Amino acid sequence: MFIRWHGYSCFEFADDRIRMVIDPHDGKSIGIWPPAVSANLVLCTHNNYDRNAFRAIYGHHKDYVEAVGEIDFGGFRVTGLPSFGDGKMGAERGANTIYRFEMDGLSIAFCGGLGDIPSERVVEALRGTDIVFVPIGEYGTLPIEKVDEFVGMVEPKVVVPTDYRVGGITLPLSPIFQYMEGKNRDDFVHVGNEVELMADDLSDFTGYWIFDR
Repeated sequence: MFIRWHGYSCFEFADDRIRMVIDPHDGKSIGIWPPAVSANLVLCTHNNYDRNAFRAIYGHHKDYVEAVGEIDFGGFRVTGLPSFGDGKMGAERGANTIYRFEMDGLSIAFCGGLGDIPSERVVEALRGTDIVFVPIGEYGTLPIEKVDEFVGMVEPKVVVPTDYRVGGITLPLSPIFQYMEGKNRDDFVHVGNEVELMADDLSDFTGYWIFDR
């Protein structure tokens, strides 16, 4: 499995069957470079301008917005799990979908614009996931203390923080070091812009991956 970060909450996932992008932005609207990627499947977790710029992705792709339930894309399956984009059951920012899928023997959960801890049923569906992508920037998403509570409930092997402040970005996001406070710095691994891995690569690792762009 290949994973590449395209800034903010936009990530690319690929294997020998599919190239998928989640939460595409157009770059200029948030002050960073746009994603430069072609895909055949594009998912949006929360229908807002910073996550639904499908036109920014090259290629002929099937697009899904806040899709709850099962997606079957030529045998590649994604489960959309319901959640909210705020702590008031969606009253302020509406719905958010957590996407869960498996690729090359690894289970992935992508939380996108998650604004509150989801229901017990959703947490149970996520529990034990290998890699969880969770927003830590506190811009319409979980406050950091709730991020830690949510991660403790799901118990993934790897946590990938998303939505944090980088140079140039115009959104009022919290920086990554704020999320790292109170945690063991040795648990944080800077992986660069992209990683390529198989299930065996996580056999002895638990901690946090920090992507740089």
